[in-house]
Amino acid sequence: MSQTPDDGAEQATAPPGINVAVPSIARVYDFVLGGKDNFASDRAAAQSLLDSMPETPLMARDNRELLRRAVRWLVAEAGIDQIIDIGSGLPTAGNVHELARDVHPGVRVVYVDVDPIVLAHGRAILAGDEDTEVIQADIREPDGIFGDEATQRLIDLDRPVAVLVSSLLHHLGDDEDPVGVIRAIVDRLPSGSYVLVANFVDPGDDARAPKIENAFLNGGLGTGRFRTFAEQEPYFAGLDLVEPGLVFANDWKTDLTTPRDSPVHRLYAGGVARKP
Repeated sequence: MSQTPDDGAEQATAPPGINVAVPSIARVYDFVLGGKDNFASDRAAAQSLLDSMPETPLMARDNRELLRRAVRWLVAEAGIDQIIDIGSGLPTAGNVHELARDVHPGVRVVYVDVDPIVLAHGRAILAGDEDTEVIQADIREPDGIFGDEATQRLIDLDRPVAVLVSSLLHHLGDDEDPVGVIRAIVDRLPSGSYVLVANFVDPGDDARAPKIENAFLNGGLGTGRFRTFAEQEPYFAGLDLVEPGLVFANDWKTDLTTPRDSPVHRLYAGGVARKP
């Protein structure tokens, strides 16, 4: 893709390894959530989504709320004190390590993202925090995650660990075998570990799902599959789903701050499961 003059100016200020002319999933989400760590290509891709459905940012909000409730449950109820957040995205309000340490100050967290800008910003924010690290790795290459020095330093795979895979698998195409990808992660976890998986969902009776999927796939980002519940259930094969199971995001262990009457309630789903 050729660069516009604006791209050239942004490229000059971008961290090494970042092509600002190509939109990034992490930066598109950053823009949708009101962040400032994004470039013109990211904003253009995000605008395509907003043009398709102005309520698109509410899916990101509902995902963040599900993540908040799940992290608190994992630490407070399941006793987890080490977490790997794969596809963590750019730092935002209510980061996983902050949520977890509100419950237990000793929780260790490894953030994982493929985007180098996440690495740059994350390490700047986490400087001096010896129990939290951010690494650059791809979920499709789990050896790069579990073999990283930071992961090996912070995560003890002889004890249960929670792995968060939120808003990530829907950015893998069917040809990339998202079921096999999550299975390769689970296979590396010890018994008693937990996995959170959350994604866009096509409930089958909401015409907006294929419309927004088209905006994701053809509006500049190039990824974003709205899979049915039946397509997502295999992510949890061989695991014990925590009640209430794989459900719409705002139906998972609701609390007083869970969004009520969300206009995108039926477009995002997730669940948490334990490895026997």
